Amino acid sequence: MTPIPPGAGPAPTETAVTTLPTIQVDGLPFVASTVPKLTGHIVAEAAAGRGGWVVTPNIDILRRWRVEPAFRALVSDATIFTADGRPIVWASQLQGTPLPARLTGSDLFVALMAAAAGAGLRIALIGGNEGTAEAAAARLIPEAVAAGRVRTLCPPFGFEQQPQEMARLETLLTGWQPQIVFIGLGSPKQEKLIARLRALAPRAWYLGVGVSFSFVAGDVKRAPGWMQRSGLEWVHRLVQEPGRLARRYLVDGIPFAAGLLWRSASRRGRDPVV
Repeated sequence: MTPIPPGAGPAPTETAVTTLPTIQVDGLPFVASTVPKLTGHIVAEAAAGRGGWVVTPNIDILRRWRVEPAFRALVSDATIFTADGRPIVWASQLQGTPLPARLTGSDLFVALMAAAAGAGLRIALIGGNEGTAEAAAARLIPEAVAAGRVRTLCPPFGFEQQPQEMARLETLLTGWQPQIVFIGLGSPKQEKLIARLRALAPRAWYLGVGVSFSFVAGDVKRAPGWMQRSGLEWVHRLVQEPGRLARRYLVDGIPFAAGLLWRSASRRGRDPVV
């Protein structure tokens, strides 16, 4: 593993610096905010025509950012990073600069859908399992769906290599110009797609939200609250998808999380809020 010195990595954009403080954890500037405050910020910025990109690192994404230069470069233009993983919040506490809350992509998805619909913004949901985007939108914001302010698109597996499917995505963005775009493809596929699409609707806010469509639609059951609060949500996911997630959590995730907590404790008092 190549160590990343504190302070290295992408700097927050001007918008994030002036209105939303950040706290560095393992070199990455995480927004020091809450779901309601961040939701309000994104809706206000989108309504004003100022776009952005939210990345929601859990332990797996933070590990990839730290050890994979290509991924670090991929998300270097992101506007905001939120602490999706509970160990990231613990790490901020150990280093003496506690983040105010855990900000998961799933929680942000639910809150932002409601707030964006209430503000009359155009919303696009891309990806997810077949039918989950439509089901999630219908469950969360039925009035906006009925008013035609929500569009969904679930491209098939391997769509990135299919010109006709990419053309459908490009038409959705250039022709409709959504103001909030949720991508539910998992990491790093969703980050790669966002980086590819942002220029087509530059005034939109883009968020990679992983399996969130399925959580809301009911296809995948989210861990109970006590597991989320205690940092055991990964156990619940592992039981549901052991074949896909065993290496991520057991081989890569646990050792990295332990190292993160050790590094954070050792730099206590040295990482400022910026």
